[in-house]
Amino acid sequence: MFVIRPKERSDDEWLKAILGKFWGGAELIVRGAAVNVLEKPALIAGEYDGVAIFREEPAAELLLLHALRAERGIGTALLEAVIALLRERGATELRVMTTNDNLRALRFYQRRGFRLKELRAGAVDEARRRKPQIPFYGADEIPMRDEIELIASL
Repeated sequence: MFVIRPKERSDDEWLKAILGKFWGGAELIVRGAAVNVLEKPALIAGEYDGVAIFREEPAAELLLLHALRAERGIGTALLEAVIALLRERGATELRVMTTNDNLRALRFYQRRGFRLKELRAGAVDEARRRKPQIPFYGADEIPMRDEIELIASL
């Protein structure tokens, strides 16, 4: 098992590297708005086995969940830790966004109680205009075009 802990300043270089390698940098486009995830609270799993970045305002939202090794329980442990923290702080819902190509994420979140809330057709195409690093094809070579919002009651 691994320890889940809050991100510290000393984690920033590692996090910048992960964000650059897998996410095209620290700026994510969320519902059409740029968000610098380095400025948001985060939880780190183990010896840099994964990270969960979230925000509490304007509503509780998981901005990024990234496990560096699949099928080891890292993502689940991080998600459970974020949910526990947000519940403790009074949040009643948690939302998360993924893209239409990410069938693995859709399966992951739905198996953990999230429900589909909204489809934003063309949202990734629009985000790509602002952040050209967003690839045209995602998992399984599926064209990445749309955002899907999921929500869970806490």
